[in-house]
Amino acid sequence: MSRDLLAYIREGREMTQGEKLNLIIQLSIPSILAQISTVLMFFIDAAMVGHLGARQAASIGLVESASWLFAGLTSACSMGFSVQVAHAIGANDFKRARRILRQSLTCCLLFSLLLVGIAVSIHSQLPIWLGGSPDIVEDASLYFLIFSCAAPLFQMESLCGSMLKCAGNMKVPSILNVLMCCLDVSFNYLFIFILDMGVPGAAMGTTVAIFISTLLMAWFLFWRSDLLMLFGKKAQGIENPLYKFQPTSDVVRTAFKIGAPMGLQHMLMNGAQIVSTMIVAPLGTIAIAAHSLAITVESLCYMPGYGISEAATTLIGQSIGAGKQALTRSFAWLTTGVGITVMTLMGMLMYVFAPELMTLMTPIEEIIVLGTDCLRIEAFAEPMFAASIVCNGIFVGAGDTLRPAIMSLASMWGVRLTLAAVLATTYGLPGVWIAMAIELTFRGIIFLIRLSRFNKQ
Repeated sequence: MSRDLLAYIREGREMTQGEKLNLIIQLSIPSILAQISTVLMFFIDAAMVGHLGARQAASIGLVESASWLFAGLTSACSMGFSVQVAHAIGANDFKRARRILRQSLTCCLLFSLLLVGIAVSIHSQLPIWLGGSPDIVEDASLYFLIFSCAAPLFQMESLCGSMLKCAGNMKVPSILNVLMCCLDVSFNYLFIFILDMGVPGAAMGTTVAIFISTLLMAWFLFWRSDLLMLFGKKAQGIENPLYKFQPTSDVVRTAFKIGAPMGLQHMLMNGAQIVSTMIVAPLGTIAIAAHSLAITVESLCYMPGYGISEAATTLIGQSIGAGKQALTRSFAWLTTGVGITVMTLMGMLMYVFAPELMTLMTPIEEIIVLGTDCLRIEAFAEPMFAASIVCNGIFVGAGDTLRPAIMSLASMWGVRLTLAAVLATTYGLPGVWIAMAIELTFRGIIFLIRLSRFNKQ
């Protein structure tokens, strides 16, 4: 059904408000499930490690932001190409879409190998730079090394998933993400407990799970996708599948224009998260563990927003490719409204069940109490956090990534970190989360202002 409605965009057919909303929901639900399954994977990882003790939980929490920086950079690289594919599909230029896909493979693999080289060179010193205590440095260093060396897997999983989503196929990436979650639970239990590898076992289990899901994702994209297949008998009838994997200047230049601001945003936003971790680190091991585990719990609340954001990227990208300005504006406001509604409900649930969620993460009472306080503070920021997440997906679909990146960075560095540094000295970890809630609300407001101007273009 979603494929039929997406075809309306490419064919220039009119859509009712009900059909638009139906399409948003159909695209969002698989993506939301995929996002939630991904978070559950890290939720379960953190819970398994958290039950080993506060020191083990803190060792992962110390390098978590740096680890996600590498994953975020691979995502930015992928989006630089997949947004172009969405525009080409919207314009019914499938030959160009496949040409962009081939070139993306070369560029993304080279980029991910560069990230591996950087990770290997800094892993031993990173926990020390972040202010970690000597008792957690070794585990933190090894976890970061293993996780970051899986960058090519993250890159290919991200690239294949984003290409399928921009082509309108949300179901396959979603199913494979759920599978990856199940595999992650199994492999993490194996490596952490049965093989007694502890913290490094969490990174190993995740790496093996991602490897398997990436192989399946690549197989479906390259051999089974109706719009983007490169290999197999059907592909041979389309064009030479080995034609031009070498990058061309027009594709790379556009990918850089889209992906570079996103990559810089990921770097500086995660850099801000690292600075935030450095603000939390002097508060002690309990505070580091509570901060890390609460962030994992909170991600269950905002992941639906990212699922709707991915649907928005697809809809906006194809609508712009089809040259439908009115339809683009309509989808922009509808997806934003859906995102705010869903995350407001999630915030309410998080406020009510915060103690129970923290109890799932750790048996240590001090961490549970402190993490509960932080989650309940954050719950009030979820509506505007949703606005910033979905609006960003809209701007990505339009290829407009520079100004939103600047807005996010100004908000993060100018509001959150400044307030966190001040409030942490008086209120401890809850002060850091008060600063976070204020900043996310501010960011949502300025993104809505930007969206109102985007709709007038």
